[in-house]
Amino acid sequence: MAVLEIQNLSKSYGKIKALDGLSVKIEPGNVYGILGPNGSGKTTTLALILDIIKQDSGTYTWFEGQYGDKYRLKIGSILETPNFYPYMNAIENLEVVRQIKRVDHVDFMELLDLVNLSHRVKSAFRTYSLGMKQRLAIAATLIGDPKVLIFDEPTNGLDPQGIAEVRDILTRIAGQGNSVIMASHILDEVEKICSHVAIIKKGKLLATGPIGQIINNDVTIEIATRDLVKLKTILSDKPYVKSIQSMANWIECTVDQQIDVSQFSADMYHSGLIPTRIVARKRRLEEEFLEITKNAQ
Repeated sequence: MAVLEIQNLSKSYGKIKALDGLSVKIEPGNVYGILGPNGSGKTTTLALILDIIKQDSGTYTWFEGQYGDKYRLKIGSILETPNFYPYMNAIENLEVVRQIKRVDHVDFMELLDLVNLSHRVKSAFRTYSLGMKQRLAIAATLIGDPKVLIFDEPTNGLDPQGIAEVRDILTRIAGQGNSVIMASHILDEVEKICSHVAIIKKGKLLATGPIGQIINNDVTIEIATRDLVKLKTILSDKPYVKSIQSMANWIECTVDQQIDVSQFSADMYHSGLIPTRIVARKRRLEEEFLEITKNAQ
């Protein structure tokens, strides 16, 4: 059973096309990243599928219609900035959420342990740091044991420690088998947390699928030697080299993943060059994202 299926979803604000025919399908257990630059339509997508705003055209279906119009009881979400009563402590605020969701019983301390807030359980919300506020919001989304969790830019504005804490929590939540939908413009976070990704720009879907399929299998190799001109000439004649780019102090080339770094060393020595640097690295989501989006209009 698909968790969510979106078909040709579109939304405009006046002359601005915020979303243009988006179609994606999210399966159970997916940790699905909606990735794009600011203004690409990520938050609009989340607002539409949560029925906060209405689409101009297209459809979306939660859980293949299994829960009818009560599907929202199976979803936990954070959009924009977390909002709680500033004078209430963590448990008091979570109790308000429990009543809103009409959940009979919640182990608040278990939730607060999960998000590393049990040591501040009696502190008023107004005394929390931004990262602590975000973690309390994550705890609130888990009330009612939802089948899907939705987060909009969950690490936005946090310091490095806060980012690491939220990333760890989201990874643990995903590890429990929950389906997660996360909108973000931070490629590193999507790559570390998500199993699947949809890349959008100006409201249009550019690519979607498992991250392992979105990122191609090419390997980038950085090579340095005393004679970069000769090195570039030699590499240009190698059939296994797909592309070559001159950097400040080295040559960067792209090859198939089956090529071994030792082959480069042997070829350099046979050509009379002594490598001073050979570094191989797999292509990352950031490089793939830039490649996919650079020509998109």
